[in-house]
Formats: sequence, C-alpha cells, structure tokens
Amino acid sequence: MAEAAARARMSPQYLSYLEEHPSDPSPATLLRLADALGTTLDALRGGDQDLPPGQGHALLHPLLTDLGEDESRELLSTHGVGRIGLTTPDGPAVLPVNYDVIDGDVVFRTATDAAPAAALGTEVAFEVDHVDDALSRGWSVLVVGPAEAVTDPEEVRRLEERAHSTPWAGGRRTLWVRIRTARVTGRRITPAEP
Repeated sequence: MAEAAARARMSPQYLSYLEEHPSDPSPATLLRLADALGTTLDALRGGDQDLPPGQGHALLHPLLTDLGEDESRELLSTHGVGRIGLTTPDGPAVLPVNYDVIDGDVVFRTATDAAPAAALGTEVAFEVDHVDDALSRGWSVLVVGPAEAVTDPEEVRRLEERAHSTPWAGGRRTLWVRIRTARVTGRRITPAEP
C-alpha cells in the first residue's frame, strides 16, 4: 500500500480510505493512481470487469500470508457465489454455486439432476475469493468437507428462512446440500512493507 501511495503521490491513509470506503476522488487523483498502478483509468474504475482476473501487474514486493481460521470464516461469509470442486461421472469439475454460510457450514441449493448434486456423499472442496486487479492484491478461502443432502423437512424450512442467496441458474432447485466444514484455510496477497 505504501509503495502504491508513494508512486501516486498520496498518503497511504488516503489510499486505504479510497480502497475501503465509497468515495468520489477527483479525476486527477484517479489518473495519478492509475499511472502508479500501471493501469488505465477505465480499468481502475472497473470498466474491464469482463476480463478474467489475474491479468494485472504483479506487485513489486508481494507478501503471501496464511489467514487464521476466524478470518477465513469471516471472509467466507461475505460472499454469495463460490466454486465447488468435485468429481463427476465425467471427471473432476469446478462449478459455481450461490451459497450461504449457516451454522458454520456452506449450504447451497441445486437440482437433483444438476452437476453439483454429484457432490453428495463425497468429500469436496469449496473456494471463494476476491481479486483486486488494480491493486494486485486479494484473498482466497478454501473449505474442505463431506457434502450431504439436507432432507429433514424442519431443517429445510430453517435453511429456506435463513438463506440470503437464491440460485442464479433458476428453475426448480429444491435439493439443499450442506458441506460439513472439516477444514477451512485462507491466504491473502498484499504488498510487503518496504
């Protein structure tokens, strides 16, 4: 952060504020920041949202740190779309699903004949992340555990009441899947202090 702030000729506190709070910096500030980060004003403002992540510039001094379980769980609960890694009849697959974290476990809805249903009765990996290409930083959280169908009518009702997300895929997706969290880990990449 300090390195990017110095290149953009602004205080690290101001750059941190811009990153963490809704704000409306001046065009001159945005141009200096885009130049310091080696990107365009359009990309800095999110105009390249359709590009795949990870095509930004690498940090000059990256720091990769392991996250503790509490922080990993906190980050996990901030998103609504993640990816489940499982084995299907056609081989390994990674599929996006809309999910919630309820009682410490990942839960999502699918259809009985949809590919994510192949997770039932197996150990799976579930991943969620956030990548900030403009600042070349981000984090990733991985949950590993067995996937099971939620069939108890009272538990299904409780999940339906507490869930905040709905499946983007649409259609009837009435099968609730719970990933019992056996292990949760996370990593974050940030600039190292000079």
